Amino acid sequence: MVSAGEKDIEQGFKMDEENDQSNQITTPIDKRDLVYELMGIIQTISSYAEFRRTQRKESRNLVRRMKLLLPLLEEIRDFKGKIPESGVQCLVKMKKAFHSAKKLLKTCHCGSKLYLALESEAVIRRFHSVYEKLSQTLDGMPYEELGISDEEKEQVELMIIQFKRSKKRIDTQDMELAMDLMVSLSTESDRNADSASIERLAKKLELHTVEDLKAEMISVKEVIKERRSHNAENTQRIVDLLDKLKKLAGMEETGPCDEPVMPKALEKSISIAIPNEFLCPITLQIMADPVIISTGQTYERESIQQWLDSNHHTCPKTGETLTHLSLAPNFALRNLIEEWCLKNNFQLPAKEAPTNPESPSAGSDEKLLSLIKDLSFSHLEVQRKAVTKIRMLSKENPEKRTLIANYGGIPPLVLLLSYPDSKIQEHAVTALLNLSIDESNKKLISRENAIPEIIEILQNGSVGAKENSAAALFSLSMLDENKVAIGSLNGIPPLIDLLKNGTIRGRKDAITALFNLCFNHANKSIAIQAGIVAPLLQLLEEKHLDMVDETLSILLILATHPEGRQVIGKLSFIETLVNLMKDGTPKNKECSVAVLFELSTYNSNLMLAALQYGVYEYLVEIGKEGTDRGQRKVKSILQLMTKTEQIPY
Repeated sequence: MVSAGEKDIEQGFKMDEENDQSNQITTPIDKRDLVYELMGIIQTISSYAEFRRTQRKESRNLVRRMKLLLPLLEEIRDFKGKIPESGVQCLVKMKKAFHSAKKLLKTCHCGSKLYLALESEAVIRRFHSVYEKLSQTLDGMPYEELGISDEEKEQVELMIIQFKRSKKRIDTQDMELAMDLMVSLSTESDRNADSASIERLAKKLELHTVEDLKAEMISVKEVIKERRSHNAENTQRIVDLLDKLKKLAGMEETGPCDEPVMPKALEKSISIAIPNEFLCPITLQIMADPVIISTGQTYERESIQQWLDSNHHTCPKTGETLTHLSLAPNFALRNLIEEWCLKNNFQLPAKEAPTNPESPSAGSDEKLLSLIKDLSFSHLEVQRKAVTKIRMLSKENPEKRTLIANYGGIPPLVLLLSYPDSKIQEHAVTALLNLSIDESNKKLISRENAIPEIIEILQNGSVGAKENSAAALFSLSMLDENKVAIGSLNGIPPLIDLLKNGTIRGRKDAITALFNLCFNHANKSIAIQAGIVAPLLQLLEEKHLDMVDETLSILLILATHPEGRQVIGKLSFIETLVNLMKDGTPKNKECSVAVLFELSTYNSNLMLAALQYGVYEYLVEIGKEGTDRGQRKVKSILQLMTKTEQIPY
């Protein structure tokens, strides 16, 4: 079934095609003009050095296949006779297909990374539409009348076969990326449970530097402009994810269509064009105190100091690791800025006097230190107000997460985890969840022996506290040593209980934490013995929760363990897998085939059972029209059937 988002993107591509067609009413009469235009398009798309990660493979395949058409076009260009009408029509159709391919490849080359990740399957369908148009065009080409050589004709025939094979395939995202997107989008607004997933998204989608995010803001603005009011919900999801990535990088928030925040002084002198080299790459404001960092880049002192204080050790613009954290005044640039301001009667924005992070004595730092002291106060109401405020500060401000840790806030928060007040417990565990966004804070929280207390809340806390405890364990388990600790401290059984009995949000928190933990071999055995399989199988029946792919992914991990194969390999589960191959989404089918292959590799009887449920018919269909990964797994299963002589005839 095609989602609303997929329909929306397909509608957008149709509108693009209509615009292309309206611009192509006057087709060149001279065949050479038409052929040269086609060759020019191939040259243009060949210049795209790189593509977005989510469509990289398919984009490169399309470019490679279109480049293989160059010899055909060269032979048509050099043909001395008159091109028949059927040949001209084929070239006109090819031009339309080429323009569609160019537009698609340009989107995959420089379009919004978030948009392409969220709409990946719909974009892949657009690739298949291009393949279909190209194969139809090449099928109808009058090769004999155009004097095309036999060698080139054979090459084109092979390409047509490739196009026809490719046009029905739906290659999907890797499951970890899909999981991270799910977690990031499903998290409630009162916490930062998606922080670990957002960090991974930032790295995978290459949206971790300020420069990357500034470019993405422009791309998202184009998406909003193109989509207008169509599918506002999906557009809002893109904007929300962008905001989270900007927070992670320490950027100031703006609206989705806003330009970067403009200083008030500039608002009064909007007609003045400030030279780009005078603007800080982080804030895009004119610099009053420019400083140079180890990579040679220049920033406003206040903004780069905030970046460094947030535990970043890279250059925001280039992403390079800093060899030292010293800031050298850029006197030459500051003099140029002052001369320009004097000449243009421009007033630099006033800067607050810097405070020393090591001695918080003024303003908000002093208040923060007071709040941390109040965490250890004997009066219940004082503690409750302090922990509530720190929870909110740790959620909203990356700088505050670093300062709370530096000022000694983690130990008293860990102590409050065992406090006999459910609200204080919930606020404390959520504050620690928010603080765990920073990698260094994960280690500090673990050293304070917080994991046993978080597990205790997961077992006996309130509903909200249990959910946030599961999310905290997920975040902390990003460190391999914490995977081991959580498993050995009996943290897996209460996660399984939440998976069985929790709210929808709680079950999603539990499944993401368990997914992470089960990458550790010892934890697989613990989870299996604790009864993880039964609630996972139950989730497969509750398709309305939209957790089928995540559930199958964990089952695939468990199927690599001998105990897991024994518990999972029941006839009822095999029947469920076969039904998912019949009626599931492309991702469902792909994951189901992978699980069946893993199980049947060690137990041929399970393959016999699947055959009795009619799996062969669905395997053949997936082998022709499934995702690339699904097709590879089908090929492996069919080879396995051949070895064990289980191919039905």
